[in-house]
Order: sequence, then C-alpha cells, then structure tokens
Amino acid sequence: MNESKQNKLVAKLCVTAMMTALVFLSNYLRIIMPIAVGGVTAFTLANILCALSGILVGPWWGFVAAGLGSFLYDLTQPSYADEAPITFFTKGLYGMVAGLVLYYVFVRLLKKSRDGYAPQLVSAACAAVAYMIVYTVKVFFYNGMVKGGFTSAVQCWAIVIEKLPSTLVNGALAIIFAPILGVALCKALKAAHLDRLLA
Repeated sequence: MNESKQNKLVAKLCVTAMMTALVFLSNYLRIIMPIAVGGVTAFTLANILCALSGILVGPWWGFVAAGLGSFLYDLTQPSYADEAPITFFTKGLYGMVAGLVLYYVFVRLLKKSRDGYAPQLVSAACAAVAYMIVYTVKVFFYNGMVKGGFTSAVQCWAIVIEKLPSTLVNGALAIIFAPILGVALCKALKAAHLDRLLA
C-alpha cells in the first residue's frame, strides 16, 4: 500500500472512530416518553450524527460509524439492549444511504461538489426516509409481534402510530441540521487540506 492510500485509510479510520463516539454520545441527548402501547418512544439528536457520518466518510464507513455508535448505546441501556443488533443495521443504513446518495449520485454521476448544501440536504432526506421505512417495519414486526406478542396487525400498527411523531421529528431534525453541520465541516476540512483524504 503506498503512502497516499495509507494516509487516506488512517484519516478515514480516525474520522469514523470520532463519528462513532459522537453518535454514541448523541444518543444520550434524548427525551424519553412513555406510550400507551409498546413501552416508550424517544426524541433524539442521534439521527443528525448518523446522517453526518455518511456525509463525511461515505457510505461504508458511514454505515460503520452510525451503526456501531448506536449499537454501543443500546448495549448500555437495559430497555434497548435486546434491540442492539437490529439497531446496528437500521442506524447503519442511515449513514450508508446518506453516503450513497451524496457520493454516488451527486459526486460521481452528477459531478457536483460534496460540500454543497443541496446535495447534502437531499442525501440527509433520502437517509431519513429510508430509515423511517426500515424502522416502521422493525417496530411492526419486532416490537409488535416478537417483543409485544401481538397477533393482530391492528395492535402492531398502534405501536407504529404511537412512535410516529418522534420518528418524524427525529427525521426532520436530521434533514435540517445534518447538511448545515456537513457543509461547515466540509469547508473546514477543505481549508485544512484534509478533504482529499476523506473523499
């Protein structure tokens, strides 16, 4: 491996480790609310950092940072520990979709700059929508049928609907703030001549 590729790998590993830690910590910035069916729901800032992971380090490293940070948080919480493997996939998907849309659609196909606001906004929005779909399926089947023991689709949909407000708010926060942070960080990386190491 030549020095340039080695430097790039080290830089990506460092930023991925940092984003993993930030995703983990951001999960503590949450408001937990009880719901009538299915336990609790939470308003959290973690989705912002999950989308930002994909924006900064691309889809594959973004998957690792968003998934691993959220997985480690779940392991520290007794009420979420059993869901940790599922969370690794669902939150990892958040970072992966943001990175795929930004790097493969905007940068490679459309030849846009990755530090533009519009590409990052669309990437964060696509990631939020993908996560909401996967999370809804997870809540319906895992929280409803497996964990809740419900046999009726109506009962499972009741859990989905009760968790919907927090899911929508968390997604909206990520769509609003991930691109703002992403543009600022990309400009800072470019000024420090570190942007090519993460591209």
